[in-house]
Amino acid sequence: MMIALGIGCLAGPPALPAAEPPLLLACRADNDLYRVLLENGIPCSRVDRPERAVEEAPEGSGVLILADGYPATPTDITTKLYDQAARKNIRLYVEFPASLPDLPVGPPVAPRQGEWGQLLDRVVVASEAFGPALAAMRILMINDCHHVPVDPPSAHLVLAQVSGFDTARCGLPAEGSAPILFEHPGGRVLVATTKLSQFVTARYAPTEAWAPVWQMILGWLRPGQTGPELQWVPTVRPTYGAQEALPEDFEALAIRRGTEWFVNSGLLVHPSWEDRYNRPANMGPATADWPFGHRSGARPDPAGPGGDGSLGMLEGFRSRILYDGSQAVLWWRRHDCNAEVAGAMAMAGTWLGEDRFGIIGGNIGDWLYGRSLLSQGDRANPDTGDFGLIGWNDVPNYYGAIHGYNAYYADDNARGMLGMIRAAAALKTDRWNERLAQCLLATMRLTSRRGFSPVRIDGPLAAESWRSRFEGELSTFSPHDQAYLQACHLWAYRQTGDRLFLDRATTALRLSMEAYPDQWSWTNGQITLQRARFLLPLAWLVRVDDTPEHREWLARMVNDLLADQVECGAIRSRIVASPTGNDTYGNGETALVDQNGDPASDLLYETNFALLGLREATAATGNPAYRKAEDRLAEYICRIQASSATHPELDGAWYRGFDYRRWDYWGSDGDIGWGLWSIETGWTQGELLSTLILRQFDTSLWDYTSDSNISVHLKAWRPKMLP
Repeated sequence: MMIALGIGCLAGPPALPAAEPPLLLACRADNDLYRVLLENGIPCSRVDRPERAVEEAPEGSGVLILADGYPATPTDITTKLYDQAARKNIRLYVEFPASLPDLPVGPPVAPRQGEWGQLLDRVVVASEAFGPALAAMRILMINDCHHVPVDPPSAHLVLAQVSGFDTARCGLPAEGSAPILFEHPGGRVLVATTKLSQFVTARYAPTEAWAPVWQMILGWLRPGQTGPELQWVPTVRPTYGAQEALPEDFEALAIRRGTEWFVNSGLLVHPSWEDRYNRPANMGPATADWPFGHRSGARPDPAGPGGDGSLGMLEGFRSRILYDGSQAVLWWRRHDCNAEVAGAMAMAGTWLGEDRFGIIGGNIGDWLYGRSLLSQGDRANPDTGDFGLIGWNDVPNYYGAIHGYNAYYADDNARGMLGMIRAAAALKTDRWNERLAQCLLATMRLTSRRGFSPVRIDGPLAAESWRSRFEGELSTFSPHDQAYLQACHLWAYRQTGDRLFLDRATTALRLSMEAYPDQWSWTNGQITLQRARFLLPLAWLVRVDDTPEHREWLARMVNDLLADQVECGAIRSRIVASPTGNDTYGNGETALVDQNGDPASDLLYETNFALLGLREATAATGNPAYRKAEDRLAEYICRIQASSATHPELDGAWYRGFDYRRWDYWGSDGDIGWGLWSIETGWTQGELLSTLILRQFDTSLWDYTSDSNISVHLKAWRPKMLP
């Protein structure tokens, strides 16, 4: 509903009611606030210069002087103009000012960021000025918040490093807070030290929290009047509302848009900007090439050409929204992400009947296994201990003296193999099977007698360095790091009948169930994460060895996971314990929730893997309860897919986090590299699309990949790589 400003009275006879003069804004015509006021039918007018606004404003009225020069140039308001406004009894709202009466104002300060470019500060309500809609200690987000430093006696909004989901649980820190909105102690001037009127373009969050902010500001300009309740359409929003009727083919539409996103994102590497990609890595402070640290910067030129997959794909978008609403990009090519994208694109090309997507998927696979540093060098040399493994990323010296292609994560190799198995099945090709077989054997020879692998190993590795691990007794009860590798080994057993793969995977799963939950380690403190990851190998164990005990293991894990499925279909994130304090925010890999009960789902670590796990559990057991939970989760996922006409590079994507109660992209954005608004090409987009396509095919990943002839290569390479 659009709400106009209230009606006031003119003083003196005759006492006839008359409308208050319209709000007067000094700003450009494209200013968010001005456009939203017009869209809401709020009487207002606009001029270009602050001087003209104060000159034309009636006595006792309200004027908004907005920050047209943000973030580079503060708003220049002269002492003469402040004095003129005071003489006319005008109330001023000023943004990003270069100067204020009797209060020193410093030069603009850029957002405070950590080593990896993560934003450390959030906006906190510091007074009761906004009423019950925004109580004190409520948390908001001004993306890419540049501000001018001022030291007023008190403030309504402050910028600070605080831990919490909706509320600053530990209060404001003793030091380091900066005022964002305050009333000048001299009266009649309300100051925003940043540009609050950028709230639509810069996607300030959560969306519903900014209406009370503007209601307070607009009400302050008219004492005794209630500010209007503004409404607007966010530039990036969920595709469907929580209760909105869905089209019959909503899953098919989600797949189409999700697949197009891979192309529209601009992340497929093109030769014209490969030189930029090859510049030195940066894990430390900002540089000209990587202004947000950790090899993170603006995305490639959207007007430039896009790649075709033959040079791979960048990792994704950072959880770093800039003042123009765009997002920073992670300039890495990762093994796991590229393999997962190859699988999703190949499957989409088959299901949609469009060769262009399958060609891109095939090109990525050919680059990954045939030409990239990730699979070449020591990894292609049978005389090294690295042979058969695939590196994590392809950046030399990505951290000190460590090369990214010499870092081997057990889970990254596992998800990479699953992605390439999908791609091979979709394209009905065996051209990657030999390399897949070598990777399966390389991961097996790093697996202990108990069926567990080191979480990470840094190469180069000596030729026989694997043997002690293969003959060792390592146990690591972390499904996030182990479960998908165990699933790969069960798949290898299905293809070959080689009991080494079955016995070690079964041993690991048995030991893990015996250790559950007390001895499990909880990655990022996330309980839901570990349960979601464990479904796949348990479902595949039922496939190869269908016993009552194995079904009971699967049922226990599914039921524990689904205890956190809520009415809308989301699976809420559950954690072991809350973070310790404000100083921990933004300084590690962490969950989206601050405490259990926070209404967030995680599509990077939990929901994506839960959907695949439920699909495989349904196929393995035929349990209708599993299928119902899977259907509900799939519907929720399709509803919250991002929709944006303003940002085509984001339309059709899935963010890491979603607040299912508020129905908005919101949560604790404290993760150092993969926070709330991150979009991962592989883990999230690739995994979700692949499983949604399996649903359209009415099949499972187990059945979809059953015709592989990889056994020929596994049998040929086994005696060369294993005792």
